[in-house]
Amino acid sequence: MLALAVVQLALALHVRNTVLDAAAEGARHAALAGSSEEAGIARTRELIGVAVSPDYADDVEAGTSTVDGIAMVSVTVRAPLPVVGLLGLDRVLEVTGHAALETLE
Repeated sequence: MLALAVVQLALALHVRNTVLDAAAEGARHAALAGSSEEAGIARTRELIGVAVSPDYADDVEAGTSTVDGIAMVSVTVRAPLPVVGLLGLDRVLEVTGHAALETLE
C-alpha cells in the first residue's frame, strides 16, 4: 500500500511539473514579437495533450499584465489533480507561467 501511495505521489508531481512547464512554454510562445495570447494557449494545450492527456488542457487562459513597468504575458492552467492513476479532482491543480512581452522597436 505504501509503495502504491509513493507511486501515485510521484505521478501527481510529474503531472504538476509537466503542466507547469507547458504553461511557461505557452507564455514564452505568446510573448514572442508577432505572436498572440491565442497562440500561447494553443501551444500550451498541444504540449499538455501530448505529454499527459488532452483532458488536462480544457481550462487554459492567457492574459497580460505589468510588473515593475515590464509588460508580461501569463498563461494559467487549471487541471485535475490525479488521485487514482490520472483520475482525480477536477480543477484543483492551478499553475501559471509568465514571460516578458517582446516588442520590436
